[in-house]
Amino acid sequence: MRIEPASTDAAAAARALRPLSIAIAALGGQGGGVLSDWIVAVAERHGWLVQATQVPGVAQRTGTTMYYLETCPPPAGGAQPVFALMPVPGDVDIVLAAELMEAGRAVMRGFVTPDRTTLVASNHRVYAITEKSAPGDGIADANAVLAALNGESRRLVTFDMEAAAAASASAISAVLLGALAAAAVLPFPRALYEQAIRDSGVAVAANLAGFAAGFTRALADAPPAGATATAPAPGSAAGKRLDAEVRAAFPAHLHGLVAEGVRRLMDYQDGAYAELYLTRLQAVLRRDQRADGLHHGFALTAAAARHLALWMAYDDTIRVADLKTRSGRFERFRGEVGAVPGQIVYVSEFMYPRFQELCETLPAAFGERLARSALGARLPPPLFRRGRRIGTSRITGFLALYALAALRRWRRGTLRYRTEQGRIDAWLARICANGMDYELSVQIAACQRLIKGYGDTHQRSMRNFSAIMEFIDRDPGRPDLAAQVRQLRTAALAAADDDGRELRAALQALIDQPARPPAG
Repeated sequence: MRIEPASTDAAAAARALRPLSIAIAALGGQGGGVLSDWIVAVAERHGWLVQATQVPGVAQRTGTTMYYLETCPPPAGGAQPVFALMPVPGDVDIVLAAELMEAGRAVMRGFVTPDRTTLVASNHRVYAITEKSAPGDGIADANAVLAALNGESRRLVTFDMEAAAAASASAISAVLLGALAAAAVLPFPRALYEQAIRDSGVAVAANLAGFAAGFTRALADAPPAGATATAPAPGSAAGKRLDAEVRAAFPAHLHGLVAEGVRRLMDYQDGAYAELYLTRLQAVLRRDQRADGLHHGFALTAAAARHLALWMAYDDTIRVADLKTRSGRFERFRGEVGAVPGQIVYVSEFMYPRFQELCETLPAAFGERLARSALGARLPPPLFRRGRRIGTSRITGFLALYALAALRRWRRGTLRYRTEQGRIDAWLARICANGMDYELSVQIAACQRLIKGYGDTHQRSMRNFSAIMEFIDRDPGRPDLAAQVRQLRTAALAAADDDGRELRAALQALIDQPARPPAG
């Protein structure tokens, strides 16, 4: 039973006492009880209070066993939280599902909601009796379920956990635990999860391998791309210093995510650029702390850590040339075609440089003048009308791209650098604005997903991003704005929306729809 507090102070106290709620939907034999026990052990080792209950299903496919946990830090002043015994629709922070349709059922039961629920689910299928016994093809549409999961959850972490469990000879519950740890919604360090597995004494080596597989895949599926659970420790003095700064400044469950952002930006530019990333991210963390970030699992800082690293590592001509001339890329090509030692492999790169990209690679003042000059208006048609092929397996082609990649040390002086840093600062200012609704800040941070690629792809993605930001500015006080931004982002990310048609239709529908008045 929940009682509405009578005063602002009482309301603040009630929010502070509100526990984090976790629901686990599992079939028989998938280790839901073991997973629940591991989470309980992690919370207790972290010094938190925790309670776990379960409601058994009737049979393997006619009733899912639902495990339910609530946990929170010990309240100050001797007050005690009141833990619920059952999940309540609309009031669940985390849902774990060991199979795709079980995740779908959690959505249908109201346990997954866009305003608060992180959904961690396997996307493999275990067919129900009704699917197997139906005349003809009775298999449910998995794509429709996935679309519903993405639309109804605040954040979705999903991959084939059954395959990951099989590859590591572990149980799917261990993979789920790893994905939960990597999702960074609970403030517990990875070491506590692994210690809980060790202390259980059950198939320790296999379950640790499954945990690592789940952790790695969950990080890889959540940008920055390429994040892994087994990233090597920094070897340089700058890397070690930045790693120590990450551990001192950020919540423990975000260390891996932020450290991956640092690693990515050191590879992209240098240590000073990674330091700028941390400075910007600490400003977001301060905003998160002012908004009771622990209550939200520091969701804003987690989103900014991923998307800021991606944006700061934007694809300019220097970056593209750098990636195309790396030795590992040529080794991958040789492996893909099965080349034997001594055999020559020819690589032809298709490049489509645009006049705008030439200007953006030049020093900022000169590039800007050239782009606006009369000469600039005449150059593009004859020189940039069609793409070109550059053979990087030949010395002339390789050296041309290698010289372009060497401009990395002067990147900070380019027009593109100045442009992108201005865009990033404006985006961060929106996220950290005083009085901004917390969920709206998270949704604005996630809009960086729209920005990708280079050339025409980047131009289209920036157009979509700008359209959503302009929509926000039309009426920033709309009470339903966070949900609408999420809806627009989903439309812009549609696979068939290269021309922006779905986004324009969604924008027009929302513009024509009057804002709902605030409740109460």
